[in-house]
Amino acid sequence: VIVGQRQGKTYDKAVADGWVPGETLFGIEEACEKGTIIMCLLSDAAVMSVWPTIKPYLTAGKDLYFSHGFAITWSDRTGVVPPADIDVIMVAPKGSGTSLRTMFLEGRGLNSSYAIYQDATGNAMDRTIALGIGIGSGYLFETTFIREATSDLTGERGSLMGAIQGLLLAQYEVLRENGHTPSEAFNETVEELTQSLMPLFAKNGMDWMYANCSTTAQRGALDWMGPFHDAIKPVVEKLYHSVKTGNEAQISI
Repeated sequence: VIVGQRQGKTYDKAVADGWVPGETLFGIEEACEKGTIIMCLLSDAAVMSVWPTIKPYLTAGKDLYFSHGFAITWSDRTGVVPPADIDVIMVAPKGSGTSLRTMFLEGRGLNSSYAIYQDATGNAMDRTIALGIGIGSGYLFETTFIREATSDLTGERGSLMGAIQGLLLAQYEVLRENGHTPSEAFNETVEELTQSLMPLFAKNGMDWMYANCSTTAQRGALDWMGPFHDAIKPVVEKLYHSVKTGNEAQISI
């Protein structure tokens, strides 16, 4: 394994982490020339800016690997169009790079989806699965570049970040506007959710949560799940349409 990195703070960090310039650490051009599997792990914006640098070194039989489907899915906007004589594959961890690394070091795996966009060598599937196992994926499930990209952008704007922040903020504001203290409003909105309930929900599922809370909480949750669902679903549909049509990608670009 070698690393290709532009000069600057991240290059210096790589040196501090033990990568050796000229042996295991190179500029992007030299690394891409030497490598047989080019793992393009840059941010979406950086992929677009560095693509002209990478493309000349994608010679026949090489493998171009992505951890996210953005650049390929919206190639008409990103300009990332690979040569036809290379493999183009993806293993997309379902979490942050920080989580992937932490769980790898702990001997645990982060689930990943995988996809093959081009199989020029006939070995794309073997390479993809091997790389998925190599990065420590706990489980691998098949997808396509476009399904991964659209579900990922929907998720991070929805229940993973955008929607959850909007929900928590709305509840906190209502409690505060009705005289509840900051500590009480925060505890009932965020603290209990993240510290007490979510670990149990993650471990045992929602049915278990219903079976192990008070009947007051149980009945109230069942009564209000419907109105929340009905209010939120049109927003999610609008969000998905914005992602599917490339509008969200264009905003990011």
